[in-house]
Amino acid sequence: MKSEQQYIDLYGEAADIIKSKSCPVMNALRDTAFETFRSQGFPTRKVERYRYTDVEAAFAPNYGVSLSPLTIKPSPYIFNLKDAPEDIAALYGSVADSKDPITALNTALVHETLLVHVTRNTKVDAPITIDYWLRGEAATMMNRRILILMETGAEATIIINDHAADKQRFLSTQVIEVICRDNAHLDMYEIEETTPLCSRFSNVYIREGRDCSVKHNSITLFNGQTRNLCDVYLQGENSEVTLNGCAIASANQCIDNNTLIDHQVPNCQSTELYKYVVDDKAVGAFAGKILVEKGAQHTSSQETNANLCASPDARMYTQPMLEIYADDVKCAHGSTVGVMDEAALFYMRQRGIPETEARMLLKNAFMGQVIDQIKDEPLRARLYVKVEKRFRGELDKCEDCRLCK
Repeated sequence: MKSEQQYIDLYGEAADIIKSKSCPVMNALRDTAFETFRSQGFPTRKVERYRYTDVEAAFAPNYGVSLSPLTIKPSPYIFNLKDAPEDIAALYGSVADSKDPITALNTALVHETLLVHVTRNTKVDAPITIDYWLRGEAATMMNRRILILMETGAEATIIINDHAADKQRFLSTQVIEVICRDNAHLDMYEIEETTPLCSRFSNVYIREGRDCSVKHNSITLFNGQTRNLCDVYLQGENSEVTLNGCAIASANQCIDNNTLIDHQVPNCQSTELYKYVVDDKAVGAFAGKILVEKGAQHTSSQETNANLCASPDARMYTQPMLEIYADDVKCAHGSTVGVMDEAALFYMRQRGIPETEARMLLKNAFMGQVIDQIKDEPLRARLYVKVEKRFRGELDKCEDCRLCK
């Protein structure tokens, strides 16, 4: 039996229970999303955007679906979607790609949605933090949904932490929809510290209006199998987006980042920087596409993917892409895959630095370019420490997770 059949059967058995725990705006999309998933099944490697991830294998174990209620940290900006006004709740599903099989499966099975709503001209000084904790007594599938609405003139930093605390196998699907209305400014961070037994699929969809600024940072410190997708639609003039990624993989871990930045209107700017360090028998993949549509003149875009293979058995796949239908643009892209600089290692060892320490320092410096761009100073300092511990082999579990202690 193919992997998708167990989820088709599961929906048939659990749909009524899921609907009873959900709200009308989510239930309205549920059956259509399920039909999309049933007709397509899981994407194979022949599908261009999934060529580096074996999705069916990741979903193959027999997972039980968690219907645990949302635990909402007290905040004036975080709500349950079922408590939102009708006009805001109606935005659910308006940005996500409903034809994507993972998004469709999430839409069919998720029962609650977290709403982050920053009102007009509100500047949030402290970061809005969302913590997810994976814990269970059996192989568990967690389906999560977040809707972020930044009203006109709003400014905020949002940090989403993903932790796992058990020796149990977990599968999580996550869909995040971000709507930035005119002149909104958002710094967003996804930080993963799970375990080798976790498979994580996160799809982020961002829509920007006029004069917006969005920075999305994807940071994978410890994981099992991770597949991150980030699609950005620039729909208002004079907007900009920055996508940064920091990925560290060792042992048999896999990290696949797939991005799309769609320039739909003139005078917008995008910058993209993803860096990987892959060690042991780990596999990393990056595919980033910049699409400049007809009429999107005066587009400026720079895409960079730099990768360090720290062992002979590590593998890195990179595919930066440009697709341009306008003639007055400034766009560039590039990628590098290299090994440890032996000359630098020799230089450091000649000055009394042990080889293991020298290698750690070089890896740490390589990732510094991404960490340096984090605006929130406490978060930047914390990540410097965590990245160093990761390279020293000291970050083998989610040390911040209260469930680990």
